[in-house]
Amino acid sequence: MADSFRFQYRNSNKFRFDYKRTLSLLFSSRWILFTLIWAIGFILIVAWQRTAIDRFWIPPPRPIPRLRSLVFSLTDFGAVGDGVTLNTKAFERAVAEIRKRGGGQLNVEAGRWLTAPFNLTSHMTLFLSENSVVLGTDDENHWPLMPPLPSYGYGRECPGPRYGSLIHGQHLKDVVITGHNGTINGQGQTWWIKYRKKLLNHTRGPLVQLMWSRDIQISDITLRDSPFWTLHPYDCQNITIRNITILAPQSDAPNTDGIDPDSCVNMVIENSYISVGDDGIAIKSGWDQYGIAYARPSTNILIRNVTVRSMISAGVSIGSEMSGGVSNVTVENLIVWNSKRGIRIKTSAGRGGYVRQISYQNLTLDNVRVGIVMKTDYNEHPDEGYNPNALPFIGDISFNGIRGQGVRIPVRIYGSQEIPVRNVTFQDMLVGITYKKKRIFQCSFVQGRVIGKIFPKPCEILDLYDEEGRLIKQSTSQNTSTDTIDYDS
Repeated sequence: MADSFRFQYRNSNKFRFDYKRTLSLLFSSRWILFTLIWAIGFILIVAWQRTAIDRFWIPPPRPIPRLRSLVFSLTDFGAVGDGVTLNTKAFERAVAEIRKRGGGQLNVEAGRWLTAPFNLTSHMTLFLSENSVVLGTDDENHWPLMPPLPSYGYGRECPGPRYGSLIHGQHLKDVVITGHNGTINGQGQTWWIKYRKKLLNHTRGPLVQLMWSRDIQISDITLRDSPFWTLHPYDCQNITIRNITILAPQSDAPNTDGIDPDSCVNMVIENSYISVGDDGIAIKSGWDQYGIAYARPSTNILIRNVTVRSMISAGVSIGSEMSGGVSNVTVENLIVWNSKRGIRIKTSAGRGGYVRQISYQNLTLDNVRVGIVMKTDYNEHPDEGYNPNALPFIGDISFNGIRGQGVRIPVRIYGSQEIPVRNVTFQDMLVGITYKKKRIFQCSFVQGRVIGKIFPKPCEILDLYDEEGRLIKQSTSQNTSTDTIDYDS
């Protein structure tokens, strides 16, 4: 019995000895010790990240700046941002309160704020915070009807009244629409389908339209899926549009122009991106006899640092409704990509008016079917009352610094005997082309000049000058055969 106990005791001591020896050997290995420390540290870091992720990895919402002395929140007026509740009355009550107080700021917080059209007021800032969406109802019964625009006659798409815009204002001063890239969404899909099926009895409304107003700033927001033209300043002065994004599908979104300055004076459009189903920017000033009678030109307009995509129409257009005249326009640092046309001027007999003193500088054309287009037979008229003898003037237009690749036809200027294009200048042009036929630089009834060497080779009816402005070769004719002009472009 004693011997048995002594045996067990010796074995127990031996076990404890072996255990301690094993631990000593384990920790004496530097590599194994380092591995254990690394594993423990990794587990601790993961645990810390899991508890701290909300604080350190998801940035908090940006605070809304106080841009006016008096600030309201849309929820103060009973609005619900669930995308279902109709908040028209809340917007109207908020704007009425701002009007009564002589000005103020309306903050639209994160959420989806469904609404019918509503009006702004003077001395007002509409601020769309991050992840906020002002959502236009797609039920046209909630859209009010308004008289036709006075410079367009009986109606743009249909005779008679037109639908108003989702966000509207008339005779206003000092209006700001801005934010942390919040969105105004017109839900235009329903409108586009009904338009194509001819189910609408009135002209569609723009997304944002300000009329007879001045001192307007629109910045740092996204506008998308307008029923019709997206942003339409009409007979306004002193407008700044910057840092905005305008989006609509490239197809099946008819007439969703991006920005349409219409009879506007003193305007800047800059640092923006536009991808829409019609013209990116289209400068207008009234339609035929109605625009001639209204007599409000678009002038002093600067467009710069803008990227545009338009598979249906053009990056920047002038016209076709230009009967009040368009002058003193500068377009610089423009990129047009994956588009049907880059630059377009379009008019016709019956328009009257003029397009003059237009400067294009530093244009980049990337995968564009036709780079520069001037068209004088855009024969769409409001009614039969137009005067076919009201001929527009097109002239004093310069292009300097044109680059591109993947362009099918770089230039197509289609003047006519009754509407020639006068005093056009090309300088510093290098465009990579995909169309291998001759006369890809197409001209008809054009008078102008080329300064220095340009590529591709210009049409023969333009005068050639060297870099110092000395005449090298003078054209003997301002006309050429139009047989080679690609009319489908």
